[in-house]
Amino acid sequence: MTNQSPPMRAADFRGGEVIEITTVPRPVPGEAEVLLRVTRTALCGSDFKLWHNGAEHIAGHEISGRVEQPGHPLHDRLCAVYIPQHCGHCAACAAGRTQSCLTVSSLIGWNRDGGYAEYVAVPENCLLPVPEDIGEDLAPLLLDTIGTSAHALREAARHLPDTRPSVLVTGAGPVGLGVVLAARALGHDAIDLAEPNPARAALAQEFGARLVPVGARDRRYDLIVECSGAHVARDLAIELVMPGGVIALVGENAAPWTIAEDKVFRRKDFALLRTFYFPKGDFDANVELLRANRDSYARLVDDAFPLDALPRKFAEFARGQSIKPVLSFGRTC
Repeated sequence: MTNQSPPMRAADFRGGEVIEITTVPRPVPGEAEVLLRVTRTALCGSDFKLWHNGAEHIAGHEISGRVEQPGHPLHDRLCAVYIPQHCGHCAACAAGRTQSCLTVSSLIGWNRDGGYAEYVAVPENCLLPVPEDIGEDLAPLLLDTIGTSAHALREAARHLPDTRPSVLVTGAGPVGLGVVLAARALGHDAIDLAEPNPARAALAQEFGARLVPVGARDRRYDLIVECSGAHVARDLAIELVMPGGVIALVGENAAPWTIAEDKVFRRKDFALLRTFYFPKGDFDANVELLRANRDSYARLVDDAFPLDALPRKFAEFARGQSIKPVLSFGRTC
């Protein structure tokens, strides 16, 4: 007889905006991997492309859970899952840029099975132990919402004077709202935000941002953090950035972006940055960001639901009816 892995339930992104809840074998960890019992997986707008086109693997990349591997040092510990696999020894990893490994190009939830399932196999070096005071409900925020947004601000700061620059954030999805919160925590006190969704714009305003009309051209900014992925917002950023300023591109768009090399583009110095995810070395600082602003970050998690509700809840999320809903295995918040 052969030993069969016990079953688990998982979401199958079929394409055409169809998600089916199925039963599949529980993953068997490979060498240098552990089994993680998923407790929370946050929904992310980057999964819309999988919702439309279908996914080869189990989707879900903002994952937290508990290691289920008796005898392992992290057994039963709450961990977040760092989605970029990385070798740990290439030039990028050695420089601390683990999110941009030159040897391994694989993302959990994209190129291998992710967290819209009861269990996931995780490389040991992708486990990020989460202090228990953070709790299961907020642990996924340490990834995209806090990690990606804070990394963009830290990278931009390397190219700006040692002052508090004027900031424009375009797009108030979870990462854009995360930029507002991180910017306030890092000492920025002049933060404008453009966002067409009234509920998200209002929340950004409560977090300390000043709302400006989408497409407004009456101000210039030292730092523009573009979180929508819209090409029109990227084009506008080139117009609005101050000479010597920085544009940080955080939002994603699979369509080609053509930059018009007109006089607006040619006649000033500015830095155009693309930032991706965050280096593992930022994790402790991101935990402290969450601790210091816990009540504000907690407001982003505005829905929690079981796996059976994922097809409906994902459609609601795609319509902009929630900010950072989480798939919850077990107790819901």
